Parts: sequence; C-alpha cells; structure tokens
Amino acid sequence: MLTMKKNLITHLQELPIGTNGYIVGYDKIFKGYQGKLISMGLKPGIEFILVRQASNQWPLIIEVEGNLLGLQKPEVDALCIESS
Repeated sequence: MLTMKKNLITHLQELPIGTNGYIVGYDKIFKGYQGKLISMGLKPGIEFILVRQASNQWPLIIEVEGNLLGLQKPEVDALCIESS
C-alpha cells in the first residue's frame, strides 16, 4: 500500500511563496485569537495560498477563498497548517 507523507508545519512563515496548504487546527491560542481566526474564515479544512511575505516577515499575506488576508505574528503563530 502506497501512502503519501504529508508535511505538517506549525509555522506559516517557513513556507515558500506560492505554497498551497490547509488549516488543520490551532496552537498557542490566547486572548481570543481562535475566535478572531474563525471570524476571518481560517477554520480547519480551509485551503489557502501563501501570497507574500514582507521583508520583515509581517504581515504575511494569504489568499483564502478568493480573499487576501494580512496576518500578524500572533495570528500566524496560532495556526497549525499542512502544506499540500
């Protein structure tokens, strides 16, 4: 049986520009960030594309369902992602 190894990454900023991935959960959630992420549409199972990183890494720009979102460090740290 052939199995594909998926790459679980908890740090979105480590991905190269143009990478597709999925939100798989949350980590380091504090001060209501889970609710903020959900309200931004960043729920488990949602696919995204990393569009841009600023030179100092913040904000990271991702595309989710046709919308561009700018994420700051606490939001990025809270996301558990899987690259595809």
